[in-house]
Amino acid sequence: MPPRESGYVEMPGKPMPSWTLLPSRALLNLCSPGGSRGRLTILIYHRVLPQPDALFPGESHAENFDHQMGQLANCFKIIPLLDAVRGLRQGKLPPRAACITFDDGYADNAEIALPILQKHGIPATFFVSTGFLDGGRMWNDTVIELIRRAPGDALDLTQIGLGQLEIGMLPQRRRAINNVLDALKYLPLESRRLRVEEMCALIPVIPSRNLMMTSDQVRLLHNAGMEIGGHTVNHPILARMENNAAAYAEIANGKDILESIIHAPVRLFAYPNGKPGRDYMVDHAKMVREIGFDAAVSTAHGAARAGSDLYQLPRFTPWDRGAARFMLRMAQNMLKPIDTV
Repeated sequence: MPPRESGYVEMPGKPMPSWTLLPSRALLNLCSPGGSRGRLTILIYHRVLPQPDALFPGESHAENFDHQMGQLANCFKIIPLLDAVRGLRQGKLPPRAACITFDDGYADNAEIALPILQKHGIPATFFVSTGFLDGGRMWNDTVIELIRRAPGDALDLTQIGLGQLEIGMLPQRRRAINNVLDALKYLPLESRRLRVEEMCALIPVIPSRNLMMTSDQVRLLHNAGMEIGGHTVNHPILARMENNAAAYAEIANGKDILESIIHAPVRLFAYPNGKPGRDYMVDHAKMVREIGFDAAVSTAHGAARAGSDLYQLPRFTPWDRGAARFMLRMAQNMLKPIDTV
């Protein structure tokens, strides 16, 4: 799997042939007929690269993201997430309802994804962790860039408890990155930060400082009619924080900072990492409601329906490259039970 905090996308490589559109729509209509029987498919993305990444070939990039947006626009009714929340509440979803969301706040969301979304007339919601704006970098991207660009065929991290890593070939580098991410992911926030700093001291690489959005890019998305959502300040795993007060501050402060940037209410939230019962708990869903968000999304698979918890809406992205299997996976996802806390 690629090293995103959650989710994995292998995009279909070619647009869906026109002769498959009617059967695909018919299948999706059966699964999501609209109204009180409607199903809401919410797709989750992170980065959209300008070109394919040889180290992580499954990562989405401009060409295949463009293909998939065209396919989705042909087969689904893609609506803003706030409109979908109102539809769920009122039992008035359109048939084949879908929403597009992005997590974390990568600069390529504004530089590459936005023009493609505009080309297809697709609205989207961008969940932004404010602590990385204007030159910051997420811990996992630091790890990725350190190991991606580390010299030699082996990397000795035994002195910081991460072992000896083989990196001579691309599959070995990929495996090394995933192993380190897995080892650090659920550490307390401060412990994880210190471990990454130790890696920076050991590996002679200076990671990029332009991966994340600027405040101006957040405003650009907002002014283009896209929704901006909260995603905390520092992207902690809320369930691993030392106390509820610290978690509350992360959620509330992130909202306040975004509202000061766009001068508009921020009404949607995405739980960092997002797995119910593992990454966030009931208390965190209550906090999100108390702080004033209208709805929140997880990373549990499934499709929301009338009566779903608006503060634990599921999200999903299928991983099939073939267009037909992609649509079949989308339909199957609509029938899955939804995990919540």
